Amino acid sequence: MRDNSRDAGYPRRRFLAGTAAAGATAAVIGTVGTLPGAPPATATGAAEGAGEAVVPAFGPVTVKPSDRRYPDLVWGTNRRWVGTPDSVRLVGTADHVVAAVQEAVDSGRQLAVRSGGHCYEDFVTGDGVRLVIDMSAMDEVGYDPGRRAFFIEPGARLGDAYRVLYKGWGVTIPGGTCPTVGAGGHIVGGGYGALARLHGLVVDHLYGVEAVVVDGNGKARKVVATREETDPNRDLLWAHTGAGGGTLAVVTKYLMRSPGASGADPAKLLPQPPSELHVSTVTWSWDRMTEAAFTTILRNFGQWCERNSAPGSPYASLFSQLKPAHRSAGSFSMTTQIDAGAPNSARLLDDFLAAVNKGSGVDYRVDDRRTIAWLHATTYWPGFTAPDPTTRFKAKSAYMRKGFPEAQLKAFYKHLSRTDFQGPMSVVMISTYGGRINTVAPADTVVPQRDSVLKLHYITFWQNAADDARHLSWIREFYQDVYAATGGVPAPGDVTDGCFVNYADVDLNSPQWNGSGVPWHELYFKGNYRKLQTVKAQWDPKNVFRHAQAIRLPG
Repeated sequence: MRDNSRDAGYPRRRFLAGTAAAGATAAVIGTVGTLPGAPPATATGAAEGAGEAVVPAFGPVTVKPSDRRYPDLVWGTNRRWVGTPDSVRLVGTADHVVAAVQEAVDSGRQLAVRSGGHCYEDFVTGDGVRLVIDMSAMDEVGYDPGRRAFFIEPGARLGDAYRVLYKGWGVTIPGGTCPTVGAGGHIVGGGYGALARLHGLVVDHLYGVEAVVVDGNGKARKVVATREETDPNRDLLWAHTGAGGGTLAVVTKYLMRSPGASGADPAKLLPQPPSELHVSTVTWSWDRMTEAAFTTILRNFGQWCERNSAPGSPYASLFSQLKPAHRSAGSFSMTTQIDAGAPNSARLLDDFLAAVNKGSGVDYRVDDRRTIAWLHATTYWPGFTAPDPTTRFKAKSAYMRKGFPEAQLKAFYKHLSRTDFQGPMSVVMISTYGGRINTVAPADTVVPQRDSVLKLHYITFWQNAADDARHLSWIREFYQDVYAATGGVPAPGDVTDGCFVNYADVDLNSPQWNGSGVPWHELYFKGNYRKLQTVKAQWDPKNVFRHAQAIRLPG
């Protein structure tokens, strides 16, 4: 599936290493999957007649604690978690992954996998992890004509994947809004983003995976699983439509093609994003913000989503995040985008803003209102991208089937206006949801939340370890108070519908913070968990891939 053809118009990063030794040197060169009309790749991977040398694969490179690179490779974006593995293996091919997994199995060492490094908990850095497989150099994006599917390697950052897909073929995947997130964990967790209301979740377009698995004899091997009805590995593909990372296998390639897409024209096999967007950011000051005004804004936002999140709504291309931040930030904002080519899009945006602020008695400040190209908005515009979280943080999540009940609104105001806590980087990102997402049956993918209209991301950032207890207490108390009626978590029910596995939260495992009687795996997967356990028993019977919230073997 690898295609090393190159086109000077669409360069992309790749690392080159000529030796597997720890001291191997690396250089940066450009590669890209074959573009429409480009000559076919030869057996060596170079475009025929191009006269280019074969590009050797990166690695593998083994980095141990004595290596100067080690400190850079044992932590991700959350500085609360720094690992102490015996080694980090940087890999460049699926065969390198097979060898690394086999080595871990043969030596009895626990392994973990890192692609973009955005894991929220210590699943890659825990004390038991002795070998980390770093996938960051496996970052190719391109088109596989044999399978009529695009491929995305797990080390590719979302922003780079969007650029290659759009510049090469005018298509995209409806993934997340943070361009530095790695595709590896994002896709397998059922990622969503600003185009999800219009096109569904990213896993709704997942055609297949190439993955490294370990059988009951402890043998590591590569397999390919697709959604074809005749594919005997089809359940393995299903398990990668939302189970989260590090739980069944190591994905070495994602294959993307929309359901029902036909023909051999790559430009028709994935969603085509809007050409341009109307974007908007408005801000409310906390200075004159009363409880009545604050709760009116949140209530209006939730009610608007209840009314306008049906598939086929005129607002299908509108995505918005209301971001109430703690009072110590001085203000909070709402960022919105809508397809500029949609009928009456500018008026729809104006009507949305008016509906959210209606009856609040306060005015917002317009910080941004313009029309910009989609790719620029997606990869550079800072509207939906949180500040670089290479700090310490803790996060929680919730799906909502309805807008906010009054008790939840009161809890929001109480904890976001507390004077005994200072947290200018403490915020809840409340996203519009639904639309095309809700046209998929709950059991068709691992993601069962298919009738929600809101998705919430609670998060608090801080710099110093001395402040850990203060921030953890605040977010835990806040979350428990909001969901007091359902045991301190958003248990599936009339209003709420569980949690998002990509915003991993090990508090859900603890009765101290989860008094609902609903276990963590039911909050994430609901009735799909039993099938996940069956797939786990078939494809990871030795429980090689494990962490605090990995799928458990049955029994």
